[in-house]
Amino acid sequence: MIKFNIRNLNIWFGSAQALKDVSMEIKANEILSVIGPANSGKTTFLRTLNRLNELEISFRMQGEVEMDKKDIREIDLELLRKVVGMVFALPAPLPLSVFDNAAYGARMHGIKAKNKLKEIVEQALKQAYIWEEVKDRLNESAFKLSGGQQQRLCIARTLAVEPEVILFDEPCSGLDPISTAKVEEAMLKLKNDYTIILVTNNVKQAARVGDRTAFFLSGELIEIDKTDTIFTAPQDKRTDDYIGGKFG
Repeated sequence: MIKFNIRNLNIWFGSAQALKDVSMEIKANEILSVIGPANSGKTTFLRTLNRLNELEISFRMQGEVEMDKKDIREIDLELLRKVVGMVFALPAPLPLSVFDNAAYGARMHGIKAKNKLKEIVEQALKQAYIWEEVKDRLNESAFKLSGGQQQRLCIARTLAVEPEVILFDEPCSGLDPISTAKVEEAMLKLKNDYTIILVTNNVKQAARVGDRTAFFLSGELIEIDKTDTIFTAPQDKRTDDYIGGKFG
């Protein structure tokens, strides 16, 4: 099943073109790793999927981006960002307790019953592989958690509003190897219920978790294929050179 269908996508910020004629499909319940050097268009592509680019005054877009066969520009913006959640590079917990961080989105969407909130929070924290570490610390400030725990709490906050898609923008860039492994473990479990698009500068991470991998360079999609194929027999020499560390 196809979750996103992108056709001839072009994006500008002012006169600078960030994406150039990108066409691709993203499958439901897959992890799509998106790799490429700085300024390749990876994050711009990711932010297109929940219309975050529209926050930029100079943003302009041509082409089509469909989710479940519907143009994302025709989907109510609040609903789209509920269905397509995003986890950013740096953990950004709110100045609230662990519980209130995880419950924040659910409360914003009108859920007030304490028992229901407890159920949602526990489920989200379990899905983010952090429940066992925080179940006795739910009333503590989220700022008392480690960086890796804070990032998994942010994942739980996203999960609590029951999205269908999770966008990860370099979620492990500031984490140690142990925390990175826990985030990756969570991703591999989550793909059973969610579609995951992961932008990462760590090609080894892309290889570890991606079902398919897309390589971007200078705003262009150079190639997309099964991750094993991209890493062992890429079609384009530029892909091979990037993966091999010849530039990046």
